[in-house]
Amino acid sequence: MIKVSVVGAKGRMGSHVVDAVNNADDTELALALDAGDDLSQITPENTDVVVEFTVPSVSLDNVLALVAQGVDVVVGTTGWTEEKLDQVRAALAAAPREGQSVFIAPNFAISAVLADYFAKVAAPYFESAEVIELHHPNKVDAPSGTAFHTAQGIAAARKAAGLGPVPDATETDGGSRGQVVDGIHVHAVRLRGLNAHEEALFGNDGEQLTIRADSFDRISFMPGVLLAVRKVATGSYPGVTVGLDNFLDL
Repeated sequence: MIKVSVVGAKGRMGSHVVDAVNNADDTELALALDAGDDLSQITPENTDVVVEFTVPSVSLDNVLALVAQGVDVVVGTTGWTEEKLDQVRAALAAAPREGQSVFIAPNFAISAVLADYFAKVAAPYFESAEVIELHHPNKVDAPSGTAFHTAQGIAAARKAAGLGPVPDATETDGGSRGQVVDGIHVHAVRLRGLNAHEEALFGNDGEQLTIRADSFDRISFMPGVLLAVRKVATGSYPGVTVGLDNFLDL
């Protein structure tokens, strides 16, 4: 049995993770901690893998503390930058246990991971590309980590194919063109009734391709969380790994 501790266990996502760990045949819940709880309770003796689902403002500090305590971590909190990832890499280089792992997922939904992958495949074939993400109004970051990651992937694929900037003759903007991520415009919608949705839009003269992923319930993320826990628990992924696509046969 894989012993799993959950940090952020009372949150919207963390509570689902607790249920998923309890219901899976090969995992058992070690500790369920939330805001204000002492993370030092988590040790390699009682925990194989920690799942961290909190908020961007505290996630980095949580991960650094857990790495220092010698445990592997699966992170579902978004808001990660290269600077933050470098801090985690540095912490792992000084970690007390050789081969420690930190896995970070912009999204745990299989549909979203595949949509992100398909977007990178499509990107070199279209002159225009934009990303729209749609979430519930309680989400604290915008754009979503998933949309940011998708835009980065589209931009990298376009650059590798030798494509120039996407066409855009806009002269007056007020903010309606969204955030620009590596040259790709990303638009965030926050609307009651939504859960987690993303569209990657591509266009050429006379044609358009839309790749869309919809997660209607948070339970859709749980197979991806358990997949990450199982992969990390094998000890085969030392260091920092970003993206569930690393665990899929793509």
